[in-house]
Amino acid sequence: MDMGGATDPRERSWEVDGLRFAGLEWGPERGLPVLALHGWMDHAGSFAELAPRLEGCRVVALDLSGHGLSGHRAAHATYNIWDDLPQIAGLLEQLGWRSCVLVGHSRGAIISGLVAATMPDRVRALVSLDSLAPYPHEADAVETLAAFVEETRKQAARGPRRFVDVEDYVRRRSAQGNSPESSRALAGRALEKTADGFVLRGDSRLFASSAMKLTRPQVEELLRAIRCPVLNIWAEEGSLAARPRSAEIAKLGAELIADYVRADLPGDHHFHMDPEVAGPMADTILDFLRRRLQG
Repeated sequence: MDMGGATDPRERSWEVDGLRFAGLEWGPERGLPVLALHGWMDHAGSFAELAPRLEGCRVVALDLSGHGLSGHRAAHATYNIWDDLPQIAGLLEQLGWRSCVLVGHSRGAIISGLVAATMPDRVRALVSLDSLAPYPHEADAVETLAAFVEETRKQAARGPRRFVDVEDYVRRRSAQGNSPESSRALAGRALEKTADGFVLRGDSRLFASSAMKLTRPQVEELLRAIRCPVLNIWAEEGSLAARPRSAEIAKLGAELIADYVRADLPGDHHFHMDPEVAGPMADTILDFLRRRLQG
């Protein structure tokens, strides 16, 4: 699909609770409000293929705190999955959106689910890409907290990750399972050029373990609390293949969310960044929104 100049996003920035947030925006000013939240160590640019294909939508893709061009949290702050929720609520107020559609990928899908569960009046529909909710965790709470303290201190002391050049970044992400194409597409907004190479803009504390992890009853409570329609799109070669417990999450979603639709599309975990998949994905999303929001 030749999207022409329509693919060009508008750079945006906001200050919420003393934090600077950056983002990208596509679509008409009066389009259907869509807030897009990216995955771990990604950024708003990860929606560059999908967002312009969501015709009739005003898509705002956020660089979550500590990612991309957004600011890092204070030295005493953390990056647990619920830490962004107050700022997301503040951002919706600044945008003037009483309600919106949430589109989330991976970690951003989990955060979107938390928003939908805790702020149901603000979310008209939820589109979750290759994730939906945290994996239920039964580990000892004290051990989890101890790991959080140790890893947070360790990562903060380590400082930003450094790369010789862009291809060094691409090689390292590819070694972790990302495709070279998606890794290269993410590089521009993820890296900052320095005198001796590049550094990762992302806050090193994002590599630390969470302070607490949800138990199965808590995950089930979260899913039951989602009242809006949910479209859960899974990558055939993504989390379902790499993380078998993703099938458990999809099953729980189908059982516990009142209005849940599942779709599977080809591709890896970053399938929404693939031009060959982004078109069919956009069609699936737009059809879902037409049926649920206008039907």
